[in-house]
Amino acid sequence: MANADLKDKRPFGALGIVALDSIADIGERANKYLLEWRGDRNIDPQIDERNDNYLQKQTYLIDASVPRFGSGEAKGLIKQSVRGLDLYIMLDVTNHSLTYKMCGNVNHMSPDDHYSDLKRVIAAVEGKARRITVIMPFLYEGRQHRRTARESLDCALSLQELVSMGVDNIITFDAHDPRVQNAIPLHGFDTVQPAYQFIKGICANCDDIKFDNDHLMIISPDEGGTNRAVYMASVLGVDMGMFYKRRDYSKIVDGRNPIVAHEFLGSSVEGKDVFIVDDMISSGDSMLEVAKELKQRKANRIFVVSTFGLFTNGLEKFDRAVEEGLIYKVVTTNLVYQTPELLSRDYYISCGMSKYIAYIIDTLNHDMSIAGLLDPYDRITALVNRYKEEHK
Repeated sequence: MANADLKDKRPFGALGIVALDSIADIGERANKYLLEWRGDRNIDPQIDERNDNYLQKQTYLIDASVPRFGSGEAKGLIKQSVRGLDLYIMLDVTNHSLTYKMCGNVNHMSPDDHYSDLKRVIAAVEGKARRITVIMPFLYEGRQHRRTARESLDCALSLQELVSMGVDNIITFDAHDPRVQNAIPLHGFDTVQPAYQFIKGICANCDDIKFDNDHLMIISPDEGGTNRAVYMASVLGVDMGMFYKRRDYSKIVDGRNPIVAHEFLGSSVEGKDVFIVDDMISSGDSMLEVAKELKQRKANRIFVVSTFGLFTNGLEKFDRAVEEGLIYKVVTTNLVYQTPELLSRDYYISCGMSKYIAYIIDTLNHDMSIAGLLDPYDRITALVNRYKEEHK
C-alpha cells in the first residue's frame, strides 16, 4: 500500500525514471508499483499542474540507452524530452552479465564502464531536468572510501564528480562506510539499510525461528559492521557479538592484508541460531571462516545475511558449506546482479527491493522526508510480532 500521506501533496516535478540496462528489472517493477499507487489515489486535478503525467501516464520510464561504437567508446542517448522532470537515474555498477564488443572482442562490463554510462546519461540530460537523483544500490568504489597509504580516494572523487555534473541527491544502500558523504557535505546522500527485507525474507522461508534471547543471536563478522549488527539485535531484542579480524600488516595479498585469525567478542552462541550480518559477500572466505568459528562454539543454524551477494569466486564453497552443515541459509537482496546458478540454489533467499525503491522514489518526488523509510524499527517489530502469533 502506498503512503497515504502523499495523497494531497503536490509533486516536486513530473516524474521520470531512467533505469539503465544493468538494473532494468528493478526499474520495471518499481515503475509498476508507482503506476498502481498513483492510479488508486484519485488525486484532485488541481493538485498537479501536470495531472496527465501523474495519473494517466502509461509509464514513468524514460527511453534512454548507451550505444557503443566498434572501438568500445559510447554515448548517452535520451530519446524523449526530460525538460522539467524530477529525474531518477538507476544503475547497478556490479552487473557483469552485460557485454559489449570492442574491436571484435567481447568484453564484460566493469564497474568503471557502468559508472561512465551513468555520466553519459547525465550529460545527455543537458541540465534540462528540474532535479536529478541517482539511485546506485552498490556505491561505486565504496570499498575505496579512505586513504591508508599513498593511494587514490576513488569514492570521494566519484561523488564530487556527480554533483559537479548536476546531481542533487544520491541514494545508495548499506554503504561500506557512510562517512564518505563528507566529500559532498552540501548535497543529499542517503544510505538505506534493508534490515526489514532481511527479516521478512527469513520469516517467509523459515517457520521455526524463535526471536528471543535464548534462541537467536546477531553476529558482525568484523568491527566495521558493528553498527549494522547492533541495530538488528536491538530491534529484535537479542544479543549480538562480533569478530575482530587480526591481520598480517607485513603482507599484501590481492590488495589486502591477509587475515591471521578471527577473535570473538560476545556471549555464548551454544545452541542458538545465528545471523551473520554484513554489507557484502565478495569471495565469501571471511563469512565462511566466521561460520566455522561459530560452529566450533556449538552454534545451531547459521544464516549468512548480506545486502550484496557478489560471489566473485563462485558458489562452490557455499555449496560445500551447506552440504557439510556449516551454514543453513544465504540471504541477500536483488540490488545487484544475481546469476541463474545462485537463484537455483535451495539454500538461497532473495529479498526483493523493487517495492522499497518505489516507496523512496514516490516519497522524494513529493519532496517529503524519507526518514521513516530509513528507520524500519516499527515495521520490523510488527512483522516479528505477527510471525510469533502465527507460529505459536
